[in-house]
Amino acid sequence: YIANRFPQHGHYIPQRFADNRIISSKYTIWNFIPKNLFEQFRRIANFYFLIIFLVQLMIDTPTSPVTSGLPLFFVITVTAIKQGYEDWLRHKADNEVNGAPVLVVRSGSLVQTRSKNIRVGDIVRVAKDETFPADLVLLSSDRAEGTCHITTASLDGETNLKTHFAVPETAVSQSVSRLETLQAVVECQQPEADLYRFFCSLIRPLGPENLLLRGARLKNTKEIFGVAVYTGMESKMALNYKCKSQKRSAVEKSMNTFLIIYLGILLFEAILSTILKYTWQAEAKWDEPFYNEKSEVERNSSKILKFISDFLAFLVLYNFIIPISLYVTVEMQKFLGSFFIGWDLDLYHEESDQRAQVNTSDLNEELGQVEYVFTDKTGTLTENEMQFRECSINGIKYQEINGKLVPEGMTEDTPDSSAPHLSREEELFLKAVSLCHTVQISYDQPDGLGDPFSHANGFTSQMEYYASSPDEKALLEATKRMGVTFTGISGENMEVKTFGKSEKYKLLHVLEFDPNRRRMSVILQNPSGERVLFTKGAESAVLPYAKSGEIEKTRVHVDEFALKGLRTLVVAYRLFSTEEYKEVARRLHEARTALQQREERLADTFSFIEKDLEVLGATGVEDKLQEKVQETIEALRLAGIKVWVLTGDKHETAVSVSLSCGHFHRTMNILELALPPVSTHHFSLSLSLSLSLSLSLNSFQWIREDHVIQHGLVVDGASLSLALREHEKLFMEVCKNCSAVLCCRMAPLQKAKVVRLLKTSPEKPITLAIGDGANDVSMIQEAHVGIGIMGKEGRQAVRNSDYAIARFRFLAKLLLVHGHFYYIRIATLVQYFFYKNVCFITPQFLYQFFCLFSQQTLYDSVYLTLYNICFTSLPILVYSLFEQLVHPHVLHNKPALYRDISRNAILSFKTFLYWTTLGFCHAFIFFFGSYILMGEDTSLMGNGQMFGNWTFGTLVFTVMVITVTLKLALETHFWTWMNHFVTWGSIAFYFIFSLFYGGIIWPFLHTQDMYFVFVQLLSSGSAWFAIVLIVVSCLFPDVVKKVFYRHLQPTSTQKSQGDVFCMGVTCPMVSAPTLFSICCANLTPYLQKHVRTTAWPATHTHTHTHTRTDRETESPPRSLTQMGTPCLECTK
Repeated sequence: YIANRFPQHGHYIPQRFADNRIISSKYTIWNFIPKNLFEQFRRIANFYFLIIFLVQLMIDTPTSPVTSGLPLFFVITVTAIKQGYEDWLRHKADNEVNGAPVLVVRSGSLVQTRSKNIRVGDIVRVAKDETFPADLVLLSSDRAEGTCHITTASLDGETNLKTHFAVPETAVSQSVSRLETLQAVVECQQPEADLYRFFCSLIRPLGPENLLLRGARLKNTKEIFGVAVYTGMESKMALNYKCKSQKRSAVEKSMNTFLIIYLGILLFEAILSTILKYTWQAEAKWDEPFYNEKSEVERNSSKILKFISDFLAFLVLYNFIIPISLYVTVEMQKFLGSFFIGWDLDLYHEESDQRAQVNTSDLNEELGQVEYVFTDKTGTLTENEMQFRECSINGIKYQEINGKLVPEGMTEDTPDSSAPHLSREEELFLKAVSLCHTVQISYDQPDGLGDPFSHANGFTSQMEYYASSPDEKALLEATKRMGVTFTGISGENMEVKTFGKSEKYKLLHVLEFDPNRRRMSVILQNPSGERVLFTKGAESAVLPYAKSGEIEKTRVHVDEFALKGLRTLVVAYRLFSTEEYKEVARRLHEARTALQQREERLADTFSFIEKDLEVLGATGVEDKLQEKVQETIEALRLAGIKVWVLTGDKHETAVSVSLSCGHFHRTMNILELALPPVSTHHFSLSLSLSLSLSLSLNSFQWIREDHVIQHGLVVDGASLSLALREHEKLFMEVCKNCSAVLCCRMAPLQKAKVVRLLKTSPEKPITLAIGDGANDVSMIQEAHVGIGIMGKEGRQAVRNSDYAIARFRFLAKLLLVHGHFYYIRIATLVQYFFYKNVCFITPQFLYQFFCLFSQQTLYDSVYLTLYNICFTSLPILVYSLFEQLVHPHVLHNKPALYRDISRNAILSFKTFLYWTTLGFCHAFIFFFGSYILMGEDTSLMGNGQMFGNWTFGTLVFTVMVITVTLKLALETHFWTWMNHFVTWGSIAFYFIFSLFYGGIIWPFLHTQDMYFVFVQLLSSGSAWFAIVLIVVSCLFPDVVKKVFYRHLQPTSTQKSQGDVFCMGVTCPMVSAPTLFSICCANLTPYLQKHVRTTAWPATHTHTHTHTRTDRETESPPRSLTQMGTPCLECTK
């Protein structure tokens, strides 16, 4: 009920509608603690440590509950603070939106209130350039006809001005007093997320053109009044909020696998220790020694319960082999590391002032594992800036020269002073292009009042076209240059000026574009009173419905345009007789006012109208390639990444662009899988497809065996849908053995299905999808990593992506450099964590063999607690933020280095086994090295005093902290002041802390086992000797192994660590700017061999790189003949 005027006679039960608050936050102040704790304890590691903590509280265990409780509390607290802060930011943003001031009509006047107080049925006033606070049905505007212009760029990315309408009965209510007297009822469908579907009844049936969506902005209209129909979380904008699907990286999956393996090791050690304890105690003298007699209760207790109790006690003793702090360190590394992408100036686009942005930091390392890239074409590989190039009119090709239409092969010979002239066919074609569109015009005049035609007389230079499609804008600007200018629309009239002569066409109906029909039409009444239909669309959607005109010539010209990489549209028209138009108008009215199956009925009506067309011609618009697309695709190919282009463009256009951007090479063998256009029945489609597929599959054997010739595959949408239905496995085999795949005429859901198919294939490759439009969202969400391009098609792809960049060329740096770094860092972090925890807990296990499996702890409980939290946490965190195996320039210019880390190479089971074995070896050296040096009857004190068990444990712990810290230092290639600070600082902190902890009697501790232990240990020269000897014994084999492998079996990454690249150099031997690594393929081996000689070898050509040596300033040879055909840079 408008203005909430309910019936007075009690026949109406008020409905409960949602309030107008937007809630994007996850928690409230009341549910934060329980909800956050529930989510955190769903993690296996957290839940496991909670169980261990509870076990320590319930039974007598060798370690204090604090040893498990404190690290768990630390991890839970840090994670809760991080998530709470992120949610506080969401609350803050919500409060800004919900508290925004709005004007509402109440009690006959305009009342200012907050946005969150709007109720369903309230009449809201919105002024120019304001956003709509709820989904409103337009009641009236300042224009007499009740229209207004809005832009929905924030919702769907369309930047054009859209015209919305009020019903005539309410359009006259332009004042608050008249709206106060308005009594009406709005009946509308339940809220749904589709922005373009809306069925409603207010006096008459209404559609999407009557609904003003929340988040859209009012333009070129002084003010409007609307009634709120969907509020708050029921508005279409809120229903389109997508919860990001939980994507998990390969590293996270490996991490969980390793955790399970370590859980198995833990259980094995606990069971083995329990069995050995009872085996040992089978002898009476060990079961009940004279110094530890059992009580009567202990003798009579159940052996099964005692066994379980002992097993749980050993489980608690060894539980630190599971690294609880691993999760929180990984989260901090991902969160902090993600800032480097936004800070990278190489990923900053100066023209648009846009930086790269990270929407989720959970997938940083996945950028280093990509094997397939799926990319859109328009706006991703191309600029999405259209320029009119050619057209075909009545079977003749034309070009634009100096703003004039000139037939192909002729030059402009008309003097500027002579009167311009267009033939009838040319004029009709240009008028059709000028009238068949949904473009809006903006003038630099306040409020947009009055007749827009008046602006055209003196202010055409200030006129700007706003279009949802860049093609339409380019075409209208082209017709304007040629003398046929669209000057605006007022009410039902569209005005076109032909060389200054004005003509007004009455707009009767608009048949909107949709992706199924692939065309749009307008029905107009021309100045002579005739009703005419103008249609434009893809040639496959227009030419089959044409019956006259130069159909075949136009088809040929369209194919020629497509081969040049131009985007094509075919233009046609149809004249209606009076009887035909009456039938058309009747059918359209019935379809548009239908409350049931409206879309299906409209589709049938449009098909009835858009037939028997006469072809006028076709247009060719160029979408130029983005900068450095060819180099980027080549770099990805050298990195072992296969690039698939998925586009909705026609076959010829897509192939031409693929060739021009380097996706396809001229030398590549192109396999085509496309249906003949004559096929009409499903059986013939399937048959022709099967024949095409069998031909491709017959060639499959030599594709796989032929390593010389590269192969590319082209498949269209219709063939693809049948291939996926009938020959899915064989089709995917062919695709995977091709170097490049191009899929054209693709629907958005088909793009997602192709990504899903490859993603779920037996090899489980890591996929990346990149696009810029709303039609790419499904593909972006389906891939392992989704990247949005901040292009001209709005922000929908960016909002739904994991990462967003401004240009396609930035993808190379994002993957080859950032991806490489993130993967190396997190892979080392995970394995190092497991390594240092094996080093930590294995001596505890070995100690049980020497203490009769009495569950005596080797380390003090404070050391147990602080080992992962304080003593060893910061060096690995800083390493995982700053480590660089190779200089970024080298990684960017040697894409092949990306192959070294592909297929999760550094987190393979082999490397995991190496790190685990290394941990056990070091643990054995810690324990037995200390035991041998401090064995029976060994005095290490100057006064002959002997050390006890706490001193022995402290010695093992000291050696361990130093060794694991220095082991990480050996793995570090890129040292910063922070690495030095945390590495040496961690060791220093351990010594300082131990001196304070053991040097003071702390009143709050119930035991003082460690009093003066550390001071006595350090006062022994023998202990210092033992520490140095054991640390060197652990690390020396590592150093020898590294040197040995680096010289005898160096990896390509190790070979590249000494390379320095001269940036910004273009190789003159290559026609286009290219990557240095393409130009300089055989650089390093030659220079390593010959750099000290006076003459460089003749085989050294095109080099921009040199290896660091002590003679790198040596002048190059003066004779260029010794260098073959060198680059100019080499001569310098």
